[in-house]
Amino acid sequence: MSESRVHCEAAAPRQSNAGLQRAMLAAQTAEDNRGANIVVLDMRELTSMFDYFVLASGTSRRQLHAMSEEIDHALEDQLGDRRLGIEGYEESRWILLDYGDVVVHLFEPEMRDYYALEELWGHAKRVPLKPR
Repeated sequence: MSESRVHCEAAAPRQSNAGLQRAMLAAQTAEDNRGANIVVLDMRELTSMFDYFVLASGTSRRQLHAMSEEIDHALEDQLGDRRLGIEGYEESRWILLDYGDVVVHLFEPEMRDYYALEELWGHAKRVPLKPR
């Protein structure tokens, strides 16, 4: 594949209603489990690896575990989606849930500040969260 074609594919936004639905359900579930500073980033114009990031902070290991488990249940029960991978569950300072086109990042506040994904991906559009 030519270099210019790769660039064009990565730059062209993909249509992903299912991905957006997954991201919004993950964000809502994080909020329902007292997640803080919840952000959904639209990554489609920046990378071909995934469509959305969902970021949320939690105050304890227990809360991060609860958020990750409830997000898994919500996506499976409501959308029939299964998680493809998980990282950081044992350490529980930064849990990453991989749903293919959506990646959920659950952080302790210090880890979120340290990795600063919102700054790293600062060109990503923020998706407005719908008030309940």
